[in-house]
Amino acid sequence: MDKPIDLTARNFPSAEEEAQALTAPPRYDGPESSYRLAFTDTDFLVRPELRPVRMQLELLKPELVQQELDIRSTVVIFGSARIVPADVAQARLHDAQAVGDAAAIRRAETQLSMSRFYEEARLFATLVTERSRRLARPIYVCTGGGPGIMEAGNRGAHETGGKSIGLNIVLPHEQAPNPYITPELCFQFHYFALRKMHFLMRSVALVCFPGGFGTLDELFEAMTLMQTGKCRRRPILLFGREFWTRLIDFEFLIETGMISPGDETLFRFVESADEAWDVLAQDYGLDTGEDGNGDYGSGI
Repeated sequence: MDKPIDLTARNFPSAEEEAQALTAPPRYDGPESSYRLAFTDTDFLVRPELRPVRMQLELLKPELVQQELDIRSTVVIFGSARIVPADVAQARLHDAQAVGDAAAIRRAETQLSMSRFYEEARLFATLVTERSRRLARPIYVCTGGGPGIMEAGNRGAHETGGKSIGLNIVLPHEQAPNPYITPELCFQFHYFALRKMHFLMRSVALVCFPGGFGTLDELFEAMTLMQTGKCRRRPILLFGREFWTRLIDFEFLIETGMISPGDETLFRFVESADEAWDVLAQDYGLDTGEDGNGDYGSGI
């Protein structure tokens, strides 16, 4: 008896099948030939005129992967790539003291002082990963994928057996992904704007540790979108009141009319991982059983 016809069989070969089966005739297999299928032709895809297509692909790829893995809610951890773990900072201080370089000693002492934020980011990521497991859909840690605070976030999730996301960016001085990102959730971006969009699309909270230009860029864009009503408000937690109030005079912005009274309520200061988790638990009812489906991310 002949095998029954599969009612769900494809009517046409897939693009992947055609790309794999295609063999160019010898006359047209050189690099100058236009015979290649457009979607397999890298030289064609990187042309300036194809920028809109590349932007669409860069938006779509991480979106589809996260949909397939049922990732709906994230906590985004921002912060400096230059903040190192306490043991690394202590070793650098020891080396500087051994050489006797006063400037190097001061830098190493500052690094050691700032290393507490690495440890808090690591612990906070552990808390998010562990305590959201009871939800129907857990909350995933998402970082920029690099070293420093980003590494600490992915590391905390990894060490407790959880998955986490890294949104890497191509830089002139290459940024390698830190080793704690879940491989299937380690993405790379060319466009900063699309990377920042993915930071916000699934986030239920933004947790910002001390950082430089990149951290400030990500923080202020998120606050501007919330201030102007372009996206829904969600908790923004700034780790380290002393750092942030010395860096930015928020009261002066209000005093001079640059922001409105009440805009300062867009964010809250926290000092520890436990305090940060308590804020999220209270805002979302995570420790009381409210909203227990875990489906908090609503996109932008």
